[in-house]
Amino acid sequence: MVFHNAQKKIANDLHRFRVVNCGRRFGKTTLAVFEMLGKACAKDQNRVAYIANTYQQARDIAWEMLKLHSRPISIAINESRLEIRVQTQDGGSAQILLRGWESVDTLRGQRFDFIVLDEVASMRHFWIGWREVLRPTLTDTKGDALFISTPQGFNHFYDLFNLQDEDQDYQSFHFTSFDNPFIPKDEIEKARLELPEDEFAQEYLADFRKTKGLIYKEFDRLKHVFIFLPDTKFVNTLGAVDFGYTNPFALLIVLKDGDNNYYVREEQYETGKTDEEIARRCKSYEDVERWYADPEAPAAIEVMRRLHLRIKEVKKGKDSVRNGISKVRNLFKQKKLFIHKSCKNLLWELETYQYREPTIEGHERLREEPLKEGDHAVDALRYLIQTDFNALGSVLDSGYSHVELPSAPSLKGGKIEGILNPREQFIYPEEDNLDWRN
Repeated sequence: MVFHNAQKKIANDLHRFRVVNCGRRFGKTTLAVFEMLGKACAKDQNRVAYIANTYQQARDIAWEMLKLHSRPISIAINESRLEIRVQTQDGGSAQILLRGWESVDTLRGQRFDFIVLDEVASMRHFWIGWREVLRPTLTDTKGDALFISTPQGFNHFYDLFNLQDEDQDYQSFHFTSFDNPFIPKDEIEKARLELPEDEFAQEYLADFRKTKGLIYKEFDRLKHVFIFLPDTKFVNTLGAVDFGYTNPFALLIVLKDGDNNYYVREEQYETGKTDEEIARRCKSYEDVERWYADPEAPAAIEVMRRLHLRIKEVKKGKDSVRNGISKVRNLFKQKKLFIHKSCKNLLWELETYQYREPTIEGHERLREEPLKEGDHAVDALRYLIQTDFNALGSVLDSGYSHVELPSAPSLKGGKIEGILNPREQFIYPEEDNLDWRN
């Protein structure tokens, strides 16, 4: 096999984790197949995995090409399990298997020498699957990974692509469809004329662009992401939680200053945690004055109450989701809501949470409705903003940027002074939510 020049740059790189951001028809599947074969036949007992978004996609994208090019060294092929055993150069055998991201948890506890993840930008809850399941499978072998994808907005793949700035094990590559010399350039130019600018830039130029139909389109990393907290006095430490077990639970810790600016200080985002375990996580934050929790999980809220956590009721009603989203958007618009750089899951959701495709029934277009996926952290944020912000929210929505609040509490003789009953400090209308991350 002869790689084209761009593929050669990737194949010759010796970094442990390579991230390839490329346009359509770049040749990423060909690169992946030959890298897998090379890694597999290098040593007896090597194990190599290719992971697409679904098992069926793994079959459709890579299986036939892998079978074709592995034929000279194949020992056994299992069609039903998408597994191939090949001869190694030292006279032994190695295994290559294809899997789907939707069942990535089944790979927990296994051992791999090399993993290819294809179309990473589309993988839901990527950081959980990578950090908790796949990364440990490479530990005892000191194995490598190849991440390949076309971008989808500024989501987790954008963070992964930029990880080279923080971790010397990572190296990123950016290539466009034009970098494949075997693709007719006039076909790409024709696509440029037919597609909207942003769509062409994302799909063919591998350019990170905002997702179409984005809900929190006012959010901008350059304006709303911080590394260090400002030198100011914070008047409240608040917590928000969206419960989950199969889906991840999301916990946010938010600081609020006297000018009603919110700083999301940190996040927790995990699957497989019971209501009791989540409540004890919340309990560990002794500085949190009150919690805003998912109102559709009364049993989980009761567990929190038994641990003597102070819960502020989050009420749901007609248009509560829409109104809560509006309040969060207003805070971003007025530069009063900021997220810490470490809150990767919240950042991902803010940059991918989108409306459903417009639907028409009869002659009436249905109202915009958020797509119920990738929304755990943004929901927690909305609970907090909508409920904590009530009176202040109505003022901000009217165009005012500052409202006087009671002064911050002071500590004297080991006791906190200057704190009023929360219902004297704030007016809590029926629908209001606020959440932030720092």
